[in-house]
Amino acid sequence: MNVVAQPASAKLVHKSIYVAASPARAFVVFTEQLGTWWPLASHKIGKAPAIDARIEPRVGGRWYEVGDDGVECVWGHVRAWEPPGRVLLSWELSADFAHDATVQTEVEVRFVAEGNGTRVELEHRLLETYGARAEEMRGVFDSEGGWTGMLGKFAEKASQS
Repeated sequence: MNVVAQPASAKLVHKSIYVAASPARAFVVFTEQLGTWWPLASHKIGKAPAIDARIEPRVGGRWYEVGDDGVECVWGHVRAWEPPGRVLLSWELSADFAHDATVQTEVEVRFVAEGNGTRVELEHRLLETYGARAEEMRGVFDSEGGWTGMLGKFAEKASQS
């Protein structure tokens, strides 16, 4: 399960990974089982330990974490919901990883049948929204601690039967 990076750009991060699962299963694991593969211990914005991450399955739905204190912290919203082929999410976190509804980057994930599995294409774009910190944020999202590592964890979970 290799995550393939595309050429670097300050405006976006593009990742591609093969998953040994159908597009429908990959879509479900990405959207309905987010909390099973997202690194909640380190990738959260709430004050309390995070116990789950969720995406509400509809346009306008929230993308958020749930703390062990019951507090829900919004990361963004669903802009397109097209199972099992595509989901488009707004990423509304500042460069300091705090919710900021004025920050409107996008995470688009496509699930394309390939052989006996699925090619998952992720693009995190509109990073110019971060202004002077755009290149820094591109580096964060493009790192092992960013989408590279998270897609690897996702692919591992999705490939389990």
